[in-house]
Amino acid sequence: MPYTPALHNISIRKHFDYSYHSHQNLSASIITLLIFSFLSVSSAQPTKWVGTWTTAPQLVEPNNNPPNPGLSNNTLRQILRVSLGGDTLRMRFSNEFSTSSVTLNEVHMAVSVGRDTIDPATDTALRFNGGMGATIGLGSAITSDPLQFALQPRTDVAITIYFGSTPSDVTGHPGSRTTSYLLTGNEVSRVDFSGAVRTDHWYNINTIDVNAPDSAAAVVVLGNSITDGRGSGTNKQNRWPDELARLLQENPNTQQVAVLNQGIGGNCVLGACIGPSAVSRFNRDVLAQNGVRWLIILEGINDIGWRDAGVGQDLISTYTQMIHGAHASGIFVYGATLLPMGGSSYYSTEHEAERQTVNKWIRNSGLFDAVIDFDKALRNPADTLSLLPEADTGDHLHPNETGHRMMAEAVDLNLFEGRRFIGLYR
Repeated sequence: MPYTPALHNISIRKHFDYSYHSHQNLSASIITLLIFSFLSVSSAQPTKWVGTWTTAPQLVEPNNNPPNPGLSNNTLRQILRVSLGGDTLRMRFSNEFSTSSVTLNEVHMAVSVGRDTIDPATDTALRFNGGMGATIGLGSAITSDPLQFALQPRTDVAITIYFGSTPSDVTGHPGSRTTSYLLTGNEVSRVDFSGAVRTDHWYNINTIDVNAPDSAAAVVVLGNSITDGRGSGTNKQNRWPDELARLLQENPNTQQVAVLNQGIGGNCVLGACIGPSAVSRFNRDVLAQNGVRWLIILEGINDIGWRDAGVGQDLISTYTQMIHGAHASGIFVYGATLLPMGGSSYYSTEHEAERQTVNKWIRNSGLFDAVIDFDKALRNPADTLSLLPEADTGDHLHPNETGHRMMAEAVDLNLFEGRRFIGLYR
């Protein structure tokens, strides 16, 4: 029954069996309280967890392991840039590829003010089941307790970890394109890390979720080194997914869209090249992420460059499986065409034929909910098998900083406006 003050007034008077005239003020106060309570409940906006930042975990190669003095009993500060803001968050840490446990004695989060320095007014300790630290078992991951933190969109955040015991084989993300800072001993509350050992890798950090309005959602980008940021600037946060996040924030209609970068340098779709294959990590890196409404697939060029003839059809079969899996979870899937590779170490007439097979299928199969034609956006009109010279790092395979920006600008932002999947949307 719809709420009406008159009906509630009658109900209250009958319940207490009081005279209206002698208790008019009391009834009016109760009615007013009920009205305000009703309005408060009815106007409260539903919220949900949405990923605002992530990086795909893998077993770190030995040459990318932490530098001396190592992580054990030392403090590491790692910098990242989120996409979506919020006032409550939680963070996931991964030890999924190590063969022994890792101990986090203490973890702090703060706003980074540049390089190794934080804003001390924002320095906040994370908790795990109410405690300051946690141990992550081998092959496992943990998530912190929800944390009150005023997080603005596209903020640079410092995650500072004072480690206990750590394994020799490390779970992390080598292609951070962002400098981390390592100090001896417990320096978890230190404002600046001057004198720290520097390394351009991430270790153990995995995902940040924010408690966002129900209208918010994330787009996952599944890819290889191009998505991971090869050719972008170190500490510039200008990978093409970063540039896409910037454009989404600048557009009033898409400011509630987060971008989750699940690129791994050297990654393949079909088998293990560098890091777990895209097909093997699909459930974790796409379906298990929070608040996902869209998926962009830009991966396959390493499979083509490293495998024999016929790989194109294998890629098409696997893309089809991914599309069906994402659709079953209520996720729109956008296919991105593979960039030109003419002049690169991957190029041959046979490999180019496979790339053309894949791109033709992406454009014309009708299975994708939309197509993002990066090939068309970045190819050289004078030689359509190669990248635009101004977008090329020089290896004729990876876009440079200009190319990353051009890729983001080639994405139609209308693809992320007000679409709700019909069926199993979560």
